[in-house]
Amino acid sequence: MDHMTLLADLLSRAKAAGADAADAMLVAGASLSVARRGGQTEQLERAEGQDLGLRVFVGQQAAIVSATSIDPMGFQLLAERAVAMARVVPADPFIGLAERMASPDAIDLDLDDGQEPSAEALIERAERAEGVARGTPGITNTEGGEAGFSRTEILLVTSAGFAGRTRRSSHSISAVALAGEGTGMQRDYDYSSTVHLADLEDAEQIGRSAANRALARLNPTRPTTGKRPVVFDPRVSASLVSAFTGMINGASVARGTSLLKDRMGQRIFGEGVTITDDPRRPRGPRSRVFDGEGVPTQRRNLIENGVLTTWLLDSRTARQLGLASTGHASRGTGGPPSPSATNLFMQPGTLSPAELMADIGEGIYVTELLGGGMNGVTGDYSRGAAGFMIRNGCLAEPIAEITIAGSGLDMFATLTPANDLRLRRGTDAPTIRVEGLMIAGA
Repeated sequence: MDHMTLLADLLSRAKAAGADAADAMLVAGASLSVARRGGQTEQLERAEGQDLGLRVFVGQQAAIVSATSIDPMGFQLLAERAVAMARVVPADPFIGLAERMASPDAIDLDLDDGQEPSAEALIERAERAEGVARGTPGITNTEGGEAGFSRTEILLVTSAGFAGRTRRSSHSISAVALAGEGTGMQRDYDYSSTVHLADLEDAEQIGRSAANRALARLNPTRPTTGKRPVVFDPRVSASLVSAFTGMINGASVARGTSLLKDRMGQRIFGEGVTITDDPRRPRGPRSRVFDGEGVPTQRRNLIENGVLTTWLLDSRTARQLGLASTGHASRGTGGPPSPSATNLFMQPGTLSPAELMADIGEGIYVTELLGGGMNGVTGDYSRGAAGFMIRNGCLAEPIAEITIAGSGLDMFATLTPANDLRLRRGTDAPTIRVEGLMIAGA
């Protein structure tokens, strides 16, 4: 039997064992990765696996059991154990299958390119990335180049009649370069990860970028303490978008632990700022037609012209809040669904990065963030950082060992996005300027 038929059989056994409703998920995948350092292959690894999860509902009680293999001979015991577990856990008035399911004839998002590179191809790719980095004048060492491939298939079947399948490929390349000696050594990196091999950035470009970034960080200083405008490089600006989406996660809102729990329909960001979640972007790294409960997905502006428009909801948090699921349920085989964003990005502004910095007499350009983050309850923001000084609108000397701090809501309200958005990762943002953050330095 094919996997869909096997999952349907598992659900039938769960119902026969006493479940009122159930769903089953199968995640099957294969991956191949290679690491090269100093011209030698240090690691070559292939992995294959299958994970099966069964969730059953008995009234308002639920339980989940999982297995690492698909053995139809064990389905009866798996179903009986799940139902027995459900009968002894506390009742939850908000659990249950989703009320609205996606159409079985869903659109094709072009998430699998059908290619599987050989180990030799990955070795060659990693070697080119590491070789260019290692051969750049001024680079003293590397932490290597890595290349990888994976293909994952996810199947979800529910007792309400939904059956869906998602198949996704992934290709990646990365390099880490070291510049300088001893305590003055600096490290930096670059990487690319795409659904289709044809979209992957050139390995030599990745290696060269990692090397140039490391060299640019040599001999950093520490600026004096004080308030300054801060410009976030696109490598780190997406962290502000992630911090915001943590505050509109339905689980936090339902618990009352989000600073934004009473701000629906209010202005959070400045005029012209829009943050979009697009689960149906072709070839998107987190694209999907249906979510982890089978609910159809759709593109949404979470922030529209600065105004908060929605929460991120799965079925349980939607019921808690008296709303409908937004199709943001994510899950694995061993745990219940929870809300999560998909292809998330802040839409670009109108100014170039140079124009965004032009009037800054003295400021900070951040290229790396360390530790900490934004407190979703209080909005307090504090992170270690490194980057460059901005002097008279231009990038100047490298800086390190500083802390930037401020109020999250003030940061959201005053930030300005540049026009250089590139959709490279699951969460993306252009260069972002934030006014008046406290810089703790020398």
